[in-house]
Amino acid sequence: MQDENFIIKVGVLVVYVGILFLIGILASKRIKSMSDYYVGGKKMGFWAVAFSARATGESGWLLIGLTGMGAMAGYSAYWVVLGELLGVFISWQFMAKLFKRRSDEYKAITIPDYLESHFKSTTNTLRIISASTLVVFVVIYVASQMDVTGIAFESMLGIDYRIGALIGFCIVLAYIFIGGFVAAVWSDMFQGVLMFFGLVLLPIVVWFSMDHGAGITAGLNAIDPTLTQVMGRSDDGLMNLFTIIGFSMIGLGFLGSPQVYVRFMSIKSDKEIDKGKWVALLFTLLTDAAAVTIGILARVYFTKEGQDPEAILGNGGEDVLSMITNKFLPTVLVAIFIAIVLSAIMSTIDSLLILASSAITRDFYQKIFRPDLKDEDLTKFSRLVTLAMAIAALGIAILLYNLYPDRQIFWIMIFGWSGIAATFCPVIILSLFWKGYSEKGAIASMITGFLSVIFFKFVVSNMESVGAYFRELDVLAPSFALAMIVGYVVSKIFPAEDVGTCRDTHNT
Repeated sequence: MQDENFIIKVGVLVVYVGILFLIGILASKRIKSMSDYYVGGKKMGFWAVAFSARATGESGWLLIGLTGMGAMAGYSAYWVVLGELLGVFISWQFMAKLFKRRSDEYKAITIPDYLESHFKSTTNTLRIISASTLVVFVVIYVASQMDVTGIAFESMLGIDYRIGALIGFCIVLAYIFIGGFVAAVWSDMFQGVLMFFGLVLLPIVVWFSMDHGAGITAGLNAIDPTLTQVMGRSDDGLMNLFTIIGFSMIGLGFLGSPQVYVRFMSIKSDKEIDKGKWVALLFTLLTDAAAVTIGILARVYFTKEGQDPEAILGNGGEDVLSMITNKFLPTVLVAIFIAIVLSAIMSTIDSLLILASSAITRDFYQKIFRPDLKDEDLTKFSRLVTLAMAIAALGIAILLYNLYPDRQIFWIMIFGWSGIAATFCPVIILSLFWKGYSEKGAIASMITGFLSVIFFKFVVSNMESVGAYFRELDVLAPSFALAMIVGYVVSKIFPAEDVGTCRDTHNT
């Protein structure tokens, strides 16, 4: 019976991979220039962009991390849903159109392109710093995603971690290599649809399959009354405040992260942004709420009072999704959920690899070392860079597996996400809404955001007096705030040379 189940699961995955390869082949027919390879020729529709932006922004953290958080934190985990919904709304409502118009005017196809044109930079400093920080955190983030891929294959299919990571590496690299950004967006849309329906339908199936007894709230209270406290589980009010802020501020990462904003570059018109906004909001609300709910249902079903939840549900609840699907779903649907988990992971890996490739190929090689080369001459080189980035990330993932077998993978994932967000989001926000923001201010913001993530993670969180509070707050919110403040102060000290001129009129 186990062999039969394994064959069914592998069969479903083969169909899933076949669809991805077909998408890559179809997308390759549209690749005629660097613009096509990196931003789809700026002709993407709202359905594709909205689903791709959300699938890329969420990653494997949505299915494995947020379900686990729901199990561990209880009702207070819904603050993550509110924070992410607010971040997505602000991004699409107030920032997307303005960013799209300016990047079009600047003829930008990468985030460093946009920044250099916006600040009328006469040196390569801003481009070098932005591209370098992007590559560092992208490789860390992609490595964490490949780590999850190996774990998913091992826990759900019984395949050795290293073989699983290598399989995932080959799958995602193949369709990116063929079709570039278009393949990534189209595959993200397909994978986003899988994620959406899988997450939304699973808690409904589980709900009707469970013996509710006195109800979910009563079930949580019987296990641990603090699980039903929406305002936090601690007796320390300040600790609860830091926890709520930490949960809510995860949504800050949607206010300028390059892997999300390059999708706004690719969309074909402002009208498509208006339509895509509602798709993105609905996706975020339903999938995030469903993920937390799945975790809460798992906590009620699998644990009892006095038990250590991590001993049953895994570190950070990372086994929740695997346990609940195997308990409540037939083999074919379990196999589909394995594909959904891989979809969440790979939809992020593909976008980030293309992002890192663009930073090296265009922002280093072409713009700094070989400005004589035309875009069409770089397509082959960009594919080789994509391959090199993927190999580096895979190497880091396997190294972590060998050196730290008992590691908690999600702090690495959140660290990578926070690093990208704290480095770039404050710069994007201030560049869009404040004319007085100078190039030196932008450089200061990026360096501050980059270093603050490391400082708060490895220094402040280990301090005896305040460390516990900052572990709950996590690194993104304070790093983000510091980068904004430093950018403002430095811009006042070293103002932009042409503050009075609206940069919307600048065209390169």
